[in-house]
Amino acid sequence: MKFIGFALGFVFLLAACQTKKSEYLKISGFAQGTTYNITYENLKGENYTNAIDSILKAFDRSLSIYDSTSIISRINDNDLTAEADDWFIDVFKKSAEVNLVSDGAFDITVGPVVKAWGFGTAPIAKHDTAYIDSLLQFVGMDKVKLEGRKVIKKYPGVKIDVNAIAQGFSVDVVCAFFEQKGIRNYLVEIGGEVRGKGINAKDKFWHIGIDKPMDGNLMPGNELQAILEINNKALATSGNYRKFFVENGVKYGHTIDPKTGLPARNTLLSATVICDDCCTADAYATSFMVLGVEKSKELLQKLQGVEVYFVYSNQQGGYEVYFSEGMKKMIVEQK
Repeated sequence: MKFIGFALGFVFLLAACQTKKSEYLKISGFAQGTTYNITYENLKGENYTNAIDSILKAFDRSLSIYDSTSIISRINDNDLTAEADDWFIDVFKKSAEVNLVSDGAFDITVGPVVKAWGFGTAPIAKHDTAYIDSLLQFVGMDKVKLEGRKVIKKYPGVKIDVNAIAQGFSVDVVCAFFEQKGIRNYLVEIGGEVRGKGINAKDKFWHIGIDKPMDGNLMPGNELQAILEINNKALATSGNYRKFFVENGVKYGHTIDPKTGLPARNTLLSATVICDDCCTADAYATSFMVLGVEKSKELLQKLQGVEVYFVYSNQQGGYEVYFSEGMKKMIVEQK
C-alpha cells in the first residue's frame, strides 16, 4: 500500500497584506496537525498571536482525537467523568443537524472505519470486508446522544471523530474572538478552511483560490481551478486528490461513506462550499463528497444560504464544473 499524498488544506489565500490606510497584521502557526494563516486590521496596535495560539490549544483539548487527554478522547475511552464543554456541544449539535439533512452522508461516528482504511491514527490499515462490517454496528448518529453535558453511547465501541467539521468550527471560534475585540476586517484560514469579513489592505473584498483537483497538485496555490471573492462569508473545500492511496491498482480516497463503510465512489473530485459560517461549510463539503454530484444537487434544493462549486470528472476522463447561481456571482476568474 502506497500513500500518494496528504492534504493540509484545499485552498490557497490570495489576499495581499500591504499597508494602506491602516496596518494589517498577518500571523501564522500550527494547530490541529495543520497550519493556520490569519490576517486582520490592527487598528488598536494589538498583536493577538499569543491569544489565538492559546485559543487553538484550548480547542484541541476539547475536540482533538490526537490528544489523549482531550474531552473527545476521554469520551471515546468511555471515561464516565468526562463532560462536554460548549465547543463540543456546538459541534455535536451541528453534526446532528447536517447528518439529518444529508440523510446520513455526514456522520461523526464513522471514525473507526476511516481509521481501518488507514486514514486515521492507525499505522496499518485493516479494511477487509468482515472487519469493516464488524465496525458498522458502531456507526450512526442514532447510537450517540447528548444529555446535558454527558454523552450517552449505545455501545462502548462507538467513537466520535469530528475532523470533518472541527477545522471549520475552529475558524469560527477565532472569528468570534475578533468580533469580541471589535475587529472589522479579517481573514482566518485554518487547514484550508476560510472565513473573511470586510476588506483587505487594498480596500478589496478577500479573494480565495480553489486548487485544481488533480493528482500531483500537492502544493496549495500551485495550480488553481478558480478564484472566488467572498464578502462576510466562509468557505470550505473537500476533495480526494491529495489524501488517498493505491492498492493493487485501485485508488482509494479518504472520504468514507458512513452507510457502506467504503470509500465514496462517484465522479466528484472536489466540493467547495460557501455559507455564513465555516462549521456548516466544512460539514456540507464532506457530505457532498459522499453524495456525489447529482444527489448533492438534489440536497442543495433543500438548503438555504449554501453555495457550491463542484469539480467532477466526465466519461471521457476530463474535468467538468458545476456551480450554484449564488456562487456564480462570487467567481472572479476561472482557469
